[in-house]
Amino acid sequence: MNEVKVRLFREAGAGRWDVPQPAFNDALDRSAAKAFAGRTPAPAELERYYGSLHLADLALACACALGHEGAWDHFVAEFRPALYRAADAIDPGGGAREVADALYAELFGLKDRDGVRTSLFVYFHGRSSLGTWLRSLVAQRYVDRVRAGRRLDPLPEDGSPSAIPGRPAPPDPDRPRFAAAMRAALGFAIAALEPRDRLRLGCYYAQEMTLAQIGRLTGEHEATVSRHLTRTRRDIRAAVEQRLRHDHGFGEAEITECFASLAADAGSIDLGEWLPSGDERKNPRIDRSIHEDPS
Repeated sequence: MNEVKVRLFREAGAGRWDVPQPAFNDALDRSAAKAFAGRTPAPAELERYYGSLHLADLALACACALGHEGAWDHFVAEFRPALYRAADAIDPGGGAREVADALYAELFGLKDRDGVRTSLFVYFHGRSSLGTWLRSLVAQRYVDRVRAGRRLDPLPEDGSPSAIPGRPAPPDPDRPRFAAAMRAALGFAIAALEPRDRLRLGCYYAQEMTLAQIGRLTGEHEATVSRHLTRTRRDIRAAVEQRLRHDHGFGEAEITECFASLAADAGSIDLGEWLPSGDERKNPRIDRSIHEDPS
């Protein structure tokens, strides 16, 4: 099995980040222990499992956990834009971005345990891609923050419209209803946007273009593109809340659950369904609209 791990070490490109072979072996062992949960797999089964891992991502995570400066710089450059896009999809108002920023400290390992720097990267096992793992972390942290905030809210007065019922319904059975309402409201909110705003969103989220690339397409400075995206996210959140309130009769607690349902499963909503595709960006009619005077 040592020969297998040496081969996997080479395939992962771990030497690029100066990851020691023993450290990479430890990461493989942690991943297998998590996957097989107390049972001992046969050597062939274990080798197949190792071969299914996202090895390059696992090597990068190892290097970042060890504090390799070059690996950390690469991680920030490669993954921060996608992480922010995921955060904005969870909460267009920017709340999830704060969660994403706070996550960097845990990933870098600022907390010391018994004098040893610990990093969240040690909990990445390579079974999913690093990007997917990071998105799930942001979603879970956001849900935790929403729930913690609700616990700290003062109790409403008896008889008020927001009074807590004597026997509240369990939240989990309502999750599909909240998710469906959120999906419908988000679709209407995006469809109601001006073509220029929808195009920027499509370029940024569906096409994963940079601000500079979008600016060249729209004839705007990248800082202007950023401001418009921030405004559009706020507009979308306000429109979604209004539709949930008026069309579905939801109160503040239910609206919070709707956003939490999205945060818990951000992958269930594909913004590309409502945003312009690559072919639509080439449509002359749309191209003319983005260069019109917005006034």
